[in-house]
Amino acid sequence: MKKEMRCAVFTGQRAVELQRFPIPEVDDDKILVKIEACGICTWEQRVFTGSINTDYPLIGGHEAAGRIEAIGKDVHGDWEVGQRVIVGVTLPCRSCYFCKTHEEQSCQNFNTAQVLSGQPYPGTGGFSEYMMAVPYSMFPYTNVTPQEACICEPVSCVIHSVETVNPQFGDACVIIGAGIMGLLHTQLCVKKGCLVIVVDMNEERLEMAASMGAHYTINPHKEHAEKRIMKITHGRKAQAVFDTTPAASVVEEACRYVGNMGKLMIYSGIYPNKPVQMDAHWIHKGSIQILGTANSNDRDFMRAACMITEGIVDVKPFISGVYPVEEVSSALASSCQGNTFRNIITFSEEL
Repeated sequence: MKKEMRCAVFTGQRAVELQRFPIPEVDDDKILVKIEACGICTWEQRVFTGSINTDYPLIGGHEAAGRIEAIGKDVHGDWEVGQRVIVGVTLPCRSCYFCKTHEEQSCQNFNTAQVLSGQPYPGTGGFSEYMMAVPYSMFPYTNVTPQEACICEPVSCVIHSVETVNPQFGDACVIIGAGIMGLLHTQLCVKKGCLVIVVDMNEERLEMAASMGAHYTINPHKEHAEKRIMKITHGRKAQAVFDTTPAASVVEEACRYVGNMGKLMIYSGIYPNKPVQMDAHWIHKGSIQILGTANSNDRDFMRAACMITEGIVDVKPFISGVYPVEEVSSALASSCQGNTFRNIITFSEEL
């Protein structure tokens, strides 16, 4: 095995450098993974642009897939060197109340500024050529490429969102936003037997939503979304509304689509963050539930890995570009333009 690894390191606003560090020795209780592919999420985009407060240097990347390079001597189970795995949630403390009750997505000590074992800098670590994690953060996969497998993390987050809302067969589900998260919500809600209505201003994205099973698509620039939803649902409006956009104003608009006893899921972080106005009497009188979700847990990851492996969810349409790690700066700049789903960073073998 070679002695050095490549790491894409955020060193400042719109500054990322490819640096080299020693490959870590595997800890006794962990597994060392050679990362093959890692997706660029909106979180990495915001670190790159400086739109969120963070300290530099930092190593991003939390949508990672690779193969097992080494196994710690205290690790038990059916793990093998060379096995293809998805790296799941690495930042939960595993000891707080929420982690102990298998709700790792709500860990009280979740901290992106921690330094993971074997990493030279703080961060999530997927932009490093090698990273370590505990066995229960590893999820095996087959049948798909590493580029497809690394989209397991977004799928796991959407699984958590949809299961939190728990729409029933025949429920009308409005999904606002037809980016990767909105389209994954579309796929999962269709598979749940729901009537799926997707709202977006991008006609090309709406066509994708329809191809993924959406029963109705609405462009609010061309028609009145609330009135169309009323017509589709025979005046009931939606039992579930998923807002996958980062705009505070859209949260307020989303309330107009929710019917009596309906649920509004605020899926995305709001950037820039600012308060939204809601009618408390409407919430009371209509028995409305306002929900939020962020991240995912081990259970979500395991099922996402199974769904991708077996082709239950098609993630290939979401791979917008594949970049070698040497071109990470270009990949980030492209991601920030807003017209991509997922750009993927790859670590090919060096000659």
